[in-house]
Amino acid sequence: MLKSYLIVFFISMLPLIELRGAIPVGIGMGLPILPTYLVCVVGNMLPVPFIYLFARKVLIWGYHKPIIGPFCRFCIAKAGRGLVAALLLFVGIPLPGTGAWTGTLAASILDMKFKDVLIACMGGVLLAGIIMGLASAGLLGALSGLFAV
Repeated sequence: MLKSYLIVFFISMLPLIELRGAIPVGIGMGLPILPTYLVCVVGNMLPVPFIYLFARKVLIWGYHKPIIGPFCRFCIAKAGRGLVAALLLFVGIPLPGTGAWTGTLAASILDMKFKDVLIACMGGVLLAGIIMGLASAGLLGALSGLFAV
């Protein structure tokens, strides 16, 4: 059973797949929903500080480079603030490419405060996990059947 939890933990750390793919895998492996959810949240959030710190440093490093300099300067010049709710929703809606990896990368480029990024990403990962857990358990399908005309 530990091996199964390690599998979903590492799947939840992968870019693009993240917890959106790990929760259905864990449930498909017969793991209980709540422990799977918690393992996936931890796995999905573990890379966030590293992405945040790494992405900004790459932009600063590349600022004066001849090939990537224009792109780096553009990203740094377009930095904005006050995007916590938008980031939370971006990370929380379980669509391809809208997870914690992409959200943290964008937040780092936009030079958002680290604390705001952690709060928004954690909220988004929790929201995406709830949505994927309900979908994997078949509850969203059952609820949509109640409202079918």
